[in-house]
Amino acid sequence: MVPLLLLPLLWGGSLQEKEGYKLQVQELVMVQEGLCVHVPCSFTYQQSSWFSSRELYTYWYLSEDDTDYAYPVATNDGYTHVKQQTQGRFLLADPRTNRCSLSIRDSRKNDTGTYVFQVMTGYFERYTYQDKKLTLQVTDLTQKPDIRIRGPLESGRLTQLICSLPGSCEGGSPLIFSWVGSALDSLNPKTLHSSMLTFTPKPRDHGTTVTCLVTLAGPGVTTQKTIQLNVSYAPRNLTIGMSYRNVTAFDVLKNTSSLPILEGEALRLLCVADSNPPAQLSWFQGSQVPNAAPISRTTILELPRVGTGEEGQFTCQAQHPLGSQSISLSLSVVSPPRLLGPFCSWGEEDLRCSCSSRAQPAPSLRWRLGEGLLQENPNNDSYTVTSRSVGSWANSSLSLHVGLNAGLRLSCEAKNIHGAQSASVLLLPGKLVSVSRVVPAALGGAGAMALLSLCLSLISFCM
Repeated sequence: MVPLLLLPLLWGGSLQEKEGYKLQVQELVMVQEGLCVHVPCSFTYQQSSWFSSRELYTYWYLSEDDTDYAYPVATNDGYTHVKQQTQGRFLLADPRTNRCSLSIRDSRKNDTGTYVFQVMTGYFERYTYQDKKLTLQVTDLTQKPDIRIRGPLESGRLTQLICSLPGSCEGGSPLIFSWVGSALDSLNPKTLHSSMLTFTPKPRDHGTTVTCLVTLAGPGVTTQKTIQLNVSYAPRNLTIGMSYRNVTAFDVLKNTSSLPILEGEALRLLCVADSNPPAQLSWFQGSQVPNAAPISRTTILELPRVGTGEEGQFTCQAQHPLGSQSISLSLSVVSPPRLLGPFCSWGEEDLRCSCSSRAQPAPSLRWRLGEGLLQENPNNDSYTVTSRSVGSWANSSLSLHVGLNAGLRLSCEAKNIHGAQSASVLLLPGKLVSVSRVVPAALGGAGAMALLSLCLSLISFCM
């Protein structure tokens, strides 16, 4: 009966700390599959006078195993085998420093469980610390790789991407790396399986993605991370667009050598540069000289009313830390004819008239008597026409000797590609009556004749 009475006492004592024996360890440890974890642990034990520190052995067991017969998961005892599934992965610290710390590599799902620590201080003197146990939980791998960019990511500059997996440790199963991305298509495929990737980005790579995949060879699980490349590059593809007559949309100018604009029109010029980060855009008028002050520091240059003062060269400059670029256009102001005259006076034997017009480009002038055209340098002496042009001005004079019948209409016409204007003198007894008309380039001849007929009818009615 005595042994039966002692069993409950022994069992109860095993669940309590024995005097001189104490264990300090984290009781719940969580680690992701394939990663590594270090579990700090320290212990104290009762030493006997004959005990040698060299005889100190420590063990970690699964709590459900019989420590007298089962293999431990880790030990410093070279004469004791460990479980095959934990061999080389569960590593113990040196017990002579009173450390029972456990390092676990390449964690596997079947490592999940509860473990107990045991110390042997001499021959057959073992003590299992049952009061504190280590519970290990191995969860699914959710850890993402870490991608670092060494140095600035600039176009044309050699760049290194470094991929690592936080939580992995040296000595564990090999990590297999793979890189994927359109920016890497031109690289040697062998270089895409290293943790460090070297490549030279281009402007077209900006905004694309690069993915690092890491496969843990032990458990055979894969994790990945994707980053978006932010590539810096100098301005390129500088273009100018224009909008006028209150049109909101801009048309890209393919030819910037000359841009003709009708005088008095509202013009907007848009400058666009492809760069990252965005370049500082400025507008200059005239010859761009160093340190010249810009007329605008905005993308859009507003010219509310184009006149001869705006004629000339306009330059858009894109300034950027990696380089600058500029583009220029030549603005020419065009206008329809503005007619002065005709001015006529009677001579003793002829009628003398003069007519002037200003336009851009310079207009052409001609005279009509009735419906007949009076050409310059005629073959007869009935009239003389003299014309000349200087810049945007055209002048013409007429000396008419015969054919001055009352009721005829003498007209001076000015015309260029942007419009036409004419003025007439009615030959009446003892007087001259002037009539003028303007014909824009967009109007047809029928509209112009209708306008002239209306004016002539009004004059006849008044007379």
